[in-house]
Amino acid sequence: MKNLLALGATLLVLAAFSGAADASVVIGGTRVVFPAAGGEVTVRLNNNGEQPALVEAWIDAGNPDSTPDTARVPFLITPPLFRMNAGKGQSLRIVYTGQPLPTDRESLFWLNVLEIPPKPGTVNGEAQNTLQFAVRSRLKLFFRPAGLAGNPLTAAAQVTWSVASDGHALVAHNPTPYHVTFSKVSLGAGKATLATDAGMVAPLSTLRLPLADGVPALAAGATVAFTTINDFGAADANQGTITP
Repeated sequence: MKNLLALGATLLVLAAFSGAADASVVIGGTRVVFPAAGGEVTVRLNNNGEQPALVEAWIDAGNPDSTPDTARVPFLITPPLFRMNAGKGQSLRIVYTGQPLPTDRESLFWLNVLEIPPKPGTVNGEAQNTLQFAVRSRLKLFFRPAGLAGNPLTAAAQVTWSVASDGHALVAHNPTPYHVTFSKVSLGAGKATLATDAGMVAPLSTLRLPLADGVPALAAGATVAFTTINDFGAADANQGTITP
């Protein structure tokens, strides 16, 4: 990593994005689903920019400050470091190395793709002082064991809702072995937005969503409208009811 960031007279700034809009190197998809039974998956990258780029890829277990040297995960990526010419593509092969992971639920990891721009040219034989951005895209990787109960595409419909004991938050309960990612949660069939980019509730877990100022008091029987992101990156509309 240190070698990648040492670009002579160029000041290189790392910008981290989840689905980086300014990246020339684009990942095919917004998330990676890794079926354990397959042993490996392939992720496609494309360089849509006009310049070549140096790309480094690694997986971490949830630490956004991780590097290829510090991340400890049961996966290997091939190739981990490569050059991508403008207009060209590259496939990343991700292989599970077999270390034990839970078999009764999904495990969450993160795929990192760091795009290093080309070194600027020289004028009269001297390097130019410029500001460049190294763009990192970071995507969820769901490791999905074989034989999990239910269907990941219907997991969101099984989420139940209640009011926190202190009355200041809505609580999502996920009884399924799959992660459920929320893009929006509203009360009263969408009349009062509680949260946008509301996060994710892990398998067999709960997620607390604090009430914003101006949100009406919650009561059993009230409607919760929520949008989730499925395996294909599409938004699904769902509706539930607050239970006692």
